[in-house]
Amino acid sequence: MTAPEGLRVPATTSHPSPWRAQAPVVAVVSLGGGVGATARYAASLWWPTPPGGFPWPTLGVNIAGCAVIGVFMVVITEIRTAHPLVRPFFGTGVLGGFTTFSTYAVDIQKLIDGGRPGIGLAYLAATPLAALTAVWLASGATRRVLKGRRR
Repeated sequence: MTAPEGLRVPATTSHPSPWRAQAPVVAVVSLGGGVGATARYAASLWWPTPPGGFPWPTLGVNIAGCAVIGVFMVVITEIRTAHPLVRPFFGTGVLGGFTTFSTYAVDIQKLIDGGRPGIGLAYLAATPLAALTAVWLASGATRRVLKGRRR
């Protein structure tokens, strides 16, 4: 005995699992994050923050990383089509591992706990302002340079 046509369950087609489809992206983000975090750590060894001092290295890394993000995004969205894994590898992985807003938060806490709340609050406001300004200036400069080259 078979079910009437309207009550039959259609055969399902096999679809790859979401994890399997995202595995290459997760892999390149992880690899890039390791590269970026290693570069950040090297920068902290090269330019250490003195105890109780202003965290210039963290501020510098965040500004530099955001400037590179500005250049990178213009290049891959307006100039050249990149492989689908380039953006997750470099933009999310390398630059996400290099910039360090978690250390920024710890630095603020250290400044406040160290009796320098004014400097901590100034740093709290200055970092995102400087980082966003770096993205804006770098992306604008990249557009101008590339526009000049096309002439």
